[in-house]
Amino acid sequence: MTEDGTKGISIIGFIGSVFSPWYRWSGRRDPENNCCINVATYGKGGRWTMTDRGSEALRLSPDRLQVGPSSFNWDGDRLVIEIDEISTPHAQRVRGTVTVTPSAVTSVEVPLAEDGTHIWRPFAPTARIDVALNRPGWNWTGHGYFDANFGVRALEDDFDYWTWARLPCQNGTTAFYDATRRDGSELAVALQFGPDGSVNQIEAPAKTQLPRSLWAMRRETRCDDGHCPHQVRPMLDAPFYTRSAIETHIGGTRCVGVHEALDLRRFASPLLKPMLAVRVPRRRRWSHNS
Repeated sequence: MTEDGTKGISIIGFIGSVFSPWYRWSGRRDPENNCCINVATYGKGGRWTMTDRGSEALRLSPDRLQVGPSSFNWDGDRLVIEIDEISTPHAQRVRGTVTVTPSAVTSVEVPLAEDGTHIWRPFAPTARIDVALNRPGWNWTGHGYFDANFGVRALEDDFDYWTWARLPCQNGTTAFYDATRRDGSELAVALQFGPDGSVNQIEAPAKTQLPRSLWAMRRETRCDDGHCPHQVRPMLDAPFYTRSAIETHIGGTRCVGVHEALDLRRFASPLLKPMLAVRVPRRRRWSHNS
């Protein structure tokens, strides 16, 4: 996000595109055959791209993930993302370079399920981001974040609901990961990341309700007693998933950061899949020589 919060960008690389209806309809047997690089920009002129691609589009090496015309490249001490995608529903090209420069890279991995089938890997909770896209006003710098999630089972098989928040603060970044598992057990992760890559577990404030989304999704986050968290900028509002910029108070400090909520019970509904197919077009074949 920009420092003033007027613009934001989210870029996610998927091998086994967990929110793709095409992956679900395929039986999720071949993750490499449903891969994509999802780009969403927020603010004036924001666009959405999420093209589901086949295995011919995928190239992997220790320092590079390429899916079709877009790629992630680890270049020494920074992540360089080359974007060349078509937005939906505008059918406009989104092209450019985004560079994420971490202040440090952590060494922590967090199991989200007790049997280790889902892992959260916060590589760089504190980073600088430089955005240079081919759209008017879309050259900016701000604060960034770089993480990954890994899993060997479908999310809706193991979780009912979760929320996540990443909140820049004076001494680094605070992150909360809360989830209700299908077996009824609860996950509650509260970590403070220093600019040097250090990680400390902190005592999380109580869960506090945020207003429901446009699709009436329940949302909650962590907040100090005596304060009320609120949304400061909408980003993504889907029937089962929301992303927004929120303001809350943690440890006596006002924080503004990104919050996400995911309702896997809603996502499991087969009625949602045709709706998603409109936003997630499928392009099975790709030539790296084209």
